Amino acid sequence: MKNSDSLSEMIQVIQKFCEERDWDQFHPPKDLAIGMSTESNELLDLFRFKSEAQIQEKMHSAEFNEKVRDELADVFFFVLRFAQMNNIDLAAALAGKLKKNAAKYPVESARGSNKKYNE
Repeated sequence: MKNSDSLSEMIQVIQKFCEERDWDQFHPPKDLAIGMSTESNELLDLFRFKSEAQIQEKMHSAEFNEKVRDELADVFFFVLRFAQMNNIDLAAALAGKLKKNAAKYPVESARGSNKKYNE
């Protein structure tokens, strides 16, 4: 896969990878959602008990950066696989969610604020 591959091309690569290994049987929605959570937690664990300064320093380390990239790629794999197995158009889902968030967080009241829409 190249960095410039489209979302649909990445999904096709993942689908082929999994089908070659006969993994469809292991990828119902529940297990893919668990995989997303598990991999997200492995990413989070890399930052546990570290200050912002320590994190910024570590992010410049090639070894740490590779660990972060690997865990992020694992999360992305499960997101793409979930979408593929459940016929979800991620681009359309993101566009729809951004539209909903724009209504919840109008620029005038949300700019520079980290408050949730109902606060």
